[in-house]
Formats: sequence, structure tokens, C-alpha cells
Amino acid sequence: MNNNTTIGTTTEFRMGAKRAQILRSILVFGFLVFFALIVLIPFYIISITAFMTEAEAASTGFSWWPREGFSLAAFDTVLFRDITGGTAGGSTVMRGFINTLIVVIPPTIIGLFTSALSGYAFAKMRFPLKKVFFTILLFTMMIPGVIMLVPTFIIYDILWLTDTYFPLMVPGMFGAAAAVFFLRQYFYGIPTELVESAKIDGKSHWGIFWTIMVPLSGGALAAQGILGFVGGYNDFMGPLIYIHSVNRWTLQLALSNMTGFHNHNWAVIAAGTVIALIPMLIIYIVAQRFFIEGIATTGLKV
Repeated sequence: MNNNTTIGTTTEFRMGAKRAQILRSILVFGFLVFFALIVLIPFYIISITAFMTEAEAASTGFSWWPREGFSLAAFDTVLFRDITGGTAGGSTVMRGFINTLIVVIPPTIIGLFTSALSGYAFAKMRFPLKKVFFTILLFTMMIPGVIMLVPTFIIYDILWLTDTYFPLMVPGMFGAAAAVFFLRQYFYGIPTELVESAKIDGKSHWGIFWTIMVPLSGGALAAQGILGFVGGYNDFMGPLIYIHSVNRWTLQLALSNMTGFHNHNWAVIAAGTVIALIPMLIIYIVAQRFFIEGIATTGLKV
């Protein structure tokens, strides 16, 4: 009798625990779906607006679907027209996209390289005042970038470097404090025994960096490369301050000015937004695995 009671109590406990686990899973799933919809619904509205006619997009009534049929007029304006109404010719947005790639790709690649070198030095090399220099590096991360806008602009203005890509490209080629810190933590997790063994085999620090650190840090490097590219791609304040010529506009400047020239054509504005989002979506879809791997394994022994 006592055994049957104990078995029954254990069974009820397990069933109750299973029901509680199912309830928690439903709540978590519902929570995630809710926030996913918060992100996806605005994106869907922008995407569907881009395929509407100018009149329908400007109408007061809301529609989840183009009532007048799909129209590519907005994309034609964005991809093939000069939105400024000037005589430069060609698409202002596409020219801005090419300018953005010119401005962003070199600093991303070179800056990632210099950040990785610095991270390796702080993680595996011994030199005087290493901790002091690393502390100073961390302090620079705490300084808001907006504080440095005026003095840096004055410097570039004195050097006659405004309205050029120099202020947007060269500083990033020396690396970023956040990337150095991130990569330093990742390199720190790689066993020091590998470095010591390589030194015994006669490898220099340069050889150790290229043959051991870089191959083992693909995920971390990819993650920092993605973050650096996205940050430069979405940068608006820097080009706004330094770039004045229409032919040198980056994508963000072109989109911002497009809202001024087409302030009532919501279809064109939505089409420009969708086109600007496509490269970022492709990058995240293709490199998602490397990005998650690089973030998740930082600081772990590999």
C-alpha cells in the first residue's frame, strides 16, 4: 500500500513537472514570437510600401497588400534616377552605395588586421607597461565619440582634408578599441602551450600569429569584421560632417537627402530603405554561423 502510494506520488510529481516545463516552453516561445513580430511587421510594411504606387502609398487608408497591384516605379526611381534633380546623371543611391563600399571596405580589412595584431600582443606577448597600455585602451572605450567630433573636424579642416574620404577611412585603419579588447579576450583563451611550442620550433611572433592565431580565430575575426562593416555602412554622422560634394555622398547621405527631395513619395523612400537593407541581410544570412561562433567562444579555451 505504501509502495503504491509512493509510486503514485512520484508519477504525479513527474507529470506536474512535465506540464510546468511545457508551460514554460510555451511562454518562452510566445515571448520570442511576440518580439519577432515587433521586428518583422515594420519590415514587412516598409517592403510592401515599396511596391505600391505613389498615390496609394500616400493615401490615408492602411493596407497590408497593394490594392492597385505591384508597381516597380519606386525602385526605378531609386536605382536609375538622379534624386537630386541635378545633372550628375545616373542613380544617386547606387553611386552612394559604391562610395560607401569604397569608404568602408579598406578600413574594415586593414583595421581588423591591426586590431588582431594588437589583441595578440596584449594576450600573448610580454613587454613593459603592457597592463598600463591596455588600461589606457579600455579608457578610450569610455569616451563618447561625439566629444571628439569638434577637435577632429578642426584638425582635418586645418589640413584641408574635409570633403574627402580621408577622415572616414584612415582612422579606422588603425583598429578599434572594442575590436582589440574582443580579440585579446579570444586570443587569451587559446592555450599558451601552443605558443610556447611554436617558439621552441623556431617560429617568431609574426609566424605564430599567422600560422596559429589566425587559423584558430576565424569565427572571432568574422564577427569583428561584420560589426566593423555594419558600423561603417550605417555611419551617417561622419559623412554628414566631412562630405559636401554630391558625387561623394555615401549611401546614408543619399538616402537622407532622398527623403527631402521625395518627402511625400513614401514608396520611393521605402524602396530606398529596402535596397539599403539588402546587403546587410545577405551578410548576416551568409555569415551568421561565424558571427555566433565568434561571440559564443570568446574567452573559452579552444
